[in-house]
Amino acid sequence: MTSLPSAPLGLTFTSSHEAVRVELSGDLDHRHADLLVEAVDRLLAAHPGLRDLRLDCTGLSAVDSSGLSALLMVRRRTDRAGAGLHLDGRTVQLNRLLEITCTLDHLTAPSAGAQGLRRTGGSACGGQTEENLPAAPSAGPEPRARHDRRDTP
Repeated sequence: MTSLPSAPLGLTFTSSHEAVRVELSGDLDHRHADLLVEAVDRLLAAHPGLRDLRLDCTGLSAVDSSGLSALLMVRRRTDRAGAGLHLDGRTVQLNRLLEITCTLDHLTAPSAGAQGLRRTGGSACGGQTEENLPAAPSAGPEPRARHDRRDTP
């Protein structure tokens, strides 16, 4: 099986005083994901008072796990900078990837809202958050599983 060559990631920037919009086109994949993170790092450094980073995903043709990782890294960077992250023009495929990986709410919720969601124990995916995960076993040795082999007719 052969894979199709990936389309280069295109990034087009427009900015106002408090917001920057980045139009994404092509593939956000293992070959190009670092370009997005590096561009966001440069944008945040150049706009220290940035309130909103808007990623226009309309032109994305594909997003793989590395692209998802890049989006999560961008979210961490914008949170640290105190800027909101907005994923505009999400394609059906991107929405599906975000839903399957349980990252849609994390990537699209406002920063303060995401923190409030964690505090209240709410979760849109899997029903478990840090606060309501099962307790970890004690530090003692784990019990060994016992396997009885019985040949029953």
